[in-house]
Amino acid sequence: MEASADSVIVLDFETTGLSPNQGDRAIEIGAVKLEKGQVVDRFQSLMNPGFRVSSFIEGYTGITNRMLHDAPSCAEVMDQFADFIQGSNLVAHNASFDQRFLDGELALIDRDYGGKFACSLLVSRRLTQQAGSHKLGDLVAFHQIDNDGVFHRALADAEVTAKLWKIQIACLQAEHGIEQPSFELMTKIGKTPKASVSTMLKKHALQIG
Repeated sequence: MEASADSVIVLDFETTGLSPNQGDRAIEIGAVKLEKGQVVDRFQSLMNPGFRVSSFIEGYTGITNRMLHDAPSCAEVMDQFADFIQGSNLVAHNASFDQRFLDGELALIDRDYGGKFACSLLVSRRLTQQAGSHKLGDLVAFHQIDNDGVFHRALADAEVTAKLWKIQIACLQAEHGIEQPSFELMTKIGKTPKASVSTMLKKHALQIG
């Protein structure tokens, strides 16, 4: 049975850099749990990577070395987060980045997860092709998503990504007649060439109709 697209965990990492393969680590995780489109739980924590972060990352995220000094270790936080995400599919904006860090951090503590990832950025590029940019902040402005003006903090970004995800589901309902999109359909949209998306969605609507 296919999973529902509106029951997922939307997550976001802040990190010391771009690549866990080059020694970069997570310094914050934020996540929002949706069930049938409603927020039912949240997870947020800073985590100490065991070394000082660069002044660029301090400026970019607003997360300072002083804030991280007393934060729990990556291992402690990620062990709790592994429990939080069990049994759920996952969504992130530019998901390949967040998945790299999730996989990297969990591998260090020998934990795993069973859910699949979907990318709201890839879905946006296909469902909202008229948007000038698909960066999260630009999509917040494009869709007039309610927000607190904070970006590059994990929970704030996860919150607005969850709102974006719900808009994408509503778009499928309103514009394509797909009443209850599955998580599998969302991942398929993200992998379909832009020019073919409309045809694919028409076929899907006919099949389920």
